[in-house]
Amino acid sequence: MEVLEQVKKKIYEFIEVCNYPKALELLEKLSTGKMLRSKLILKIAGLSEDSIKLCAVVEMIHAASLLHDDVIDEADTRRGKPSINALYSDKTSIMFGDILYSRAFTELSQMDKRVAYHISNTVTELSIGEMMDVDLTLTFNTSYDKYLTMIYKKTASLIEASARSAAILVGLDSEKYALYGKNLGLAFQMIDDILDITQDSETLGKPAMLDFVEGKVTIPYLYLYERVEEKDYLKSLYKKELNSEELNWIKTKFKETNALNDSINEARKIGLEAINSIKDEKNSKDLVDIMKDMIEREF
Repeated sequence: MEVLEQVKKKIYEFIEVCNYPKALELLEKLSTGKMLRSKLILKIAGLSEDSIKLCAVVEMIHAASLLHDDVIDEADTRRGKPSINALYSDKTSIMFGDILYSRAFTELSQMDKRVAYHISNTVTELSIGEMMDVDLTLTFNTSYDKYLTMIYKKTASLIEASARSAAILVGLDSEKYALYGKNLGLAFQMIDDILDITQDSETLGKPAMLDFVEGKVTIPYLYLYERVEEKDYLKSLYKKELNSEELNWIKTKFKETNALNDSINEARKIGLEAINSIKDEKNSKDLVDIMKDMIEREF
């Protein structure tokens, strides 16, 4: 059985314990995505019963956070498929998220105490990150530090905890791997934010440049705001359905100010910091490949 299929099977077993058929029905409807966190754990810890369990727990926590995220964002799709809240209801999506969280915690309680601490603590970070994300859409955010803190908590913290926990399982230097995971997560989110601008709607599975319309001032817009003279005009486009003239103005200014290219370079710089933190480790080639796959995407 392919390794990621083993992770999916373990998640199924964890939910089957609930003895509630609807939970399994909802699980079938979940879009699993690329399972980046599981790939990372398995590259660090190798294949074992413990590493498969850790992957399953982390994927359940990640899925639960996305179920809640889709309700908050009123999203109809997730990775190109209808979201659970669109198929059923917001209430179903929230409660299924809670089932995934609580089953993950139950299984975590039976694992290494340090792993249980780091993974469960991350759920607090995820929740704060989600709340910060919502708060930052209320007004035009001009603080890079606030953006960085939010993406660390909302995205990077779980990737950091996954890498750290995988290292703990096999007795590696958990601090080195935690630093790798943190910077991998930050670079990953920054690249996602950049792709919202550079890729077309079909590739993204959602309208291009949707983040700004939804009130998200991501790294390219932060750089753009610092550099354009027409700051008030840029602010006036915030959370607005943009017409072609306004979209073209933003795209032109991204080029003129180099805000987009500098954003890409910033993400790559953080990616290199991740690589440097584990360069002396035996499995560094695999981890370098994971980072390169992510930061050398088509812009």
